[in-house]
Amino acid sequence: MFPDLTRDDVFRIETRRLWLRWPTAKDKDSILKLAGDRSVAEMLARVPHPLPAPVVDTFVLQARAENAAGAGLTLALAKRSAPTSLIGVISIHPGTDTVPELGYWLGQPYWGAGLMREAVRALCDAFFAYAGGTDLASSARTENPASRRVLEACGFAQIGTGTKPFPARGADLPVDLFHLDRGRWQALAAEAALTEAA
Repeated sequence: MFPDLTRDDVFRIETRRLWLRWPTAKDKDSILKLAGDRSVAEMLARVPHPLPAPVVDTFVLQARAENAAGAGLTLALAKRSAPTSLIGVISIHPGTDTVPELGYWLGQPYWGAGLMREAVRALCDAFFAYAGGTDLASSARTENPASRRVLEACGFAQIGTGTKPFPARGADLPVDLFHLDRGRWQALAAEAALTEAA
């Protein structure tokens, strides 16, 4: 799914405030603390609460293996001012159908500053520009309006509602379903370029 460019662990995406880089074993404590927070974990399908350390070890190893194989792309988020300090995670993986899926989480201390919008835009740009993506799906729990706002701000259109498995929550839960295609992404990129030029 992803090209050679992204398959080396020195790959990173830089935005105005963030680095998106491969996760490393040194991120373990930050993941335990931030993803293990109940307010974050409860919105995620595969993150149990409490979060056991071996689950984080497996996550990091699996993410790095999938990145290296080009099967998906999982990146740690860090502020440019502290690039070794993880504050969240963002990824694109094969979806349940033929459309790849975007997923993400951000540590609670960093909510409300627009950081996840910045990260989502950057990874979507990489997906459409470097990986030749044509369509991208995402979803948000219906009780997570902040996540819906991130997706809408990044050009995703809500295409309905449904349920998805949340194994760490022990049930299928209601979600809002979102979609972004290459045409919409190109239109948004053109709008952004005009705004910057003005």
